[in-house]
Amino acid sequence: MDTKALTRSLFATSVLATFTFAAPALAEGVTAGSLIENTATATYEDGEGEKSVDSNTVTLTVDELLDVTVTSLDGGPVAAEPGEAVLTYEVTNQGNGPEAFTLIADPAVAGNNFDTTVNLIAIDTNGNGVYDDGVDEVLTGPETTSELAADEAVTVFVVVTVPGGTTDGDTSQVELRADAATGTGAPGTTFAGAGVNGTDAIVGTTGASAIANGSLVIGLTTVELTKAVSVVDPFGGTSVVPGSVATFTLSAEVLGDGTLDALVITDAIPADTTYVDGSLALDGNPLTDAADTDQGTASDASGISVDIGTVAGGDTYEVTFDVTID
Repeated sequence: MDTKALTRSLFATSVLATFTFAAPALAEGVTAGSLIENTATATYEDGEGEKSVDSNTVTLTVDELLDVTVTSLDGGPVAAEPGEAVLTYEVTNQGNGPEAFTLIADPAVAGNNFDTTVNLIAIDTNGNGVYDDGVDEVLTGPETTSELAADEAVTVFVVVTVPGGTTDGDTSQVELRADAATGTGAPGTTFAGAGVNGTDAIVGTTGASAIANGSLVIGLTTVELTKAVSVVDPFGGTSVVPGSVATFTLSAEVLGDGTLDALVITDAIPADTTYVDGSLALDGNPLTDAADTDQGTASDASGISVDIGTVAGGDTYEVTFDVTID
């Protein structure tokens, strides 16, 4: 091969290497500021045998990609009443380099039955997923997170005030938007020299901005059920020994301002115990064990069941029954 042909071959190899490695660098999530280096090699034979020659080394520096997602962590509408309420979100840096994000909470979402007032935006400092006043970091305007590493997520609380005058079933949404602090724009927008180690920062597919809505509902009625037990042993004490009688108390509190239908409280008879016939009661009123006209049934095999029916917010009910330790 003559010198000119060899030069053309090496140049082509070098160019091929450049384009082969440049295309997937960002798509593969390579960290911003990383160096991608490649050197091509050509081998040939001349009259003296096989020889090889290296090309120049081509170096690419990976630019910073700006991308973000925001999601609601509440899993559904948060029950609320006039006063303070907390909505929980997650902001994730989907870019390939460290980036801070400016947070904007908008309570005036189209379709709201009422609009809240945003009191503050806070970061879950202790990582417990619950807003702790005086513990979690409250952001000050412009509310901006610290730099998040690539793929790092942070839990964000938006604390709002629900106005008076709302009615049962009214709903409201609060939109949380996260914008990359470096900048936002159409995908492909470039901020020259604004990336890691002086690289360019390139807006990704999200536009470096994302939103999610959290929801509130007034008077969402739910039931909170708690269970307690007390023991009296054959000697007048509280030891758990054969022959002791355990009294279980099931307390149901209806939370909210609305109503619920078909509330039924059930419980199994624990293993190694025997149900005490005739001990089932609702709010201190005895119920028969048989399936008859009152609200309760009870037996060792099927456990206890109390059909309370329609209930309203603010109601409380207490079911009690006894078992004997075998």
